[in-house]
Amino acid sequence: MRVALVQDWLNQMGGAEKTLLVMARVFPGAPIYTSIYAPSRLDKAFRSLDIRASFMQRLPFVTRRHQQYLPFYPFAMESFDLSEYDVVVSGSSAFAKGVVTRPETLHVCYCYTPMRWAWSFEDYIQRERVGKLTRLALSPFIHWLRLWDYATAARVDAFIAISPVVAARIAKYYRRDSVIIPPPVDVKRFAVSTRRENYFLIVSRLIPYKRIDLAVRACSKLGLPLRIVGSGRDEQSLRALAGPTVQFLGRLSDEQVREQLAGCRAFIFPGEEDFGIAPVEAQACGKPVIAYAGGGALSTVVEGVTGLFFRAQTVESLEDALMRFRDEMFDPYTIRRHAEQFDTALFAERLASFVSSRYNAGQADARAPQSGVGARPM
Repeated sequence: MRVALVQDWLNQMGGAEKTLLVMARVFPGAPIYTSIYAPSRLDKAFRSLDIRASFMQRLPFVTRRHQQYLPFYPFAMESFDLSEYDVVVSGSSAFAKGVVTRPETLHVCYCYTPMRWAWSFEDYIQRERVGKLTRLALSPFIHWLRLWDYATAARVDAFIAISPVVAARIAKYYRRDSVIIPPPVDVKRFAVSTRRENYFLIVSRLIPYKRIDLAVRACSKLGLPLRIVGSGRDEQSLRALAGPTVQFLGRLSDEQVREQLAGCRAFIFPGEEDFGIAPVEAQACGKPVIAYAGGGALSTVVEGVTGLFFRAQTVESLEDALMRFRDEMFDPYTIRRHAEQFDTALFAERLASFVSSRYNAGQADARAPQSGVGARPM
């Protein structure tokens, strides 16, 4: 198979980018098409890959201000010539699934979520504190974007969802079925730790929808030690909320993050994510997770076995979970075994098997005698 990979953009490291690196190993030699590419802001492993950016790469400051160029992305994705490939695998939470392929090309979309700002516009602008004038100006474009997003779902031959909640959104917004293959977590990088120091831990980008504010307020109020690893535009506002028991560690190396995970009592996950790799990494260390009962956490955390849920995204609900938490409730080795079902090797095996089976089925259909419009009767 001649395979191409497509990604929305490549200008920061996150779960989608880590997944793309694994996809590149599953399909060695496959070029990667993307709207924009900033190698200095990505893992060095990307520099050995064949990455082909769109015309957007020439726009001023685009890799740092990519949100300001929102109207260009649909045209960037449709500009790629993918006619030489038998299979296209797009990793998409926005525009990548909108590429145009030949009728005989298999297009598999690994969907992180349908476009958030198109389908959850009101929630998005409230969370991002968008002003009224900007909201009014954006509304007609968002309406067009929904139409484009729905229409381009028909260009995809098969959808893969990262979690049950994403599968439900694909069914709702695109009226399409999907299979579920959780994203890869490098479980083997982590070792079980029975060490318990007196602190809770968050590892996250500090941006509004992550709801780090809930943990900062709850731990400050209860006087519980909380360490926060990460940075982002919410850092100053979070520091203003924090009491003396909350410590901001900034960005840390992978080794330093593993050390923080190894020593914590539990990992706090207060946002609603489509999947959430960090909680699985914490469980790979044998650490329980205190998570909001929504989104991907519902499929990665087992209540009472690998963690606890709080049912409302409020400070009071999280406080209740923290007060219910007891170290002796959880066995580190049981938690680790649960995390192993999300390991990178299993993801690679599942993805390769799914793509191969769909491609082979399509080849068999193409060889079978056809009848109907455009076919000669037998």
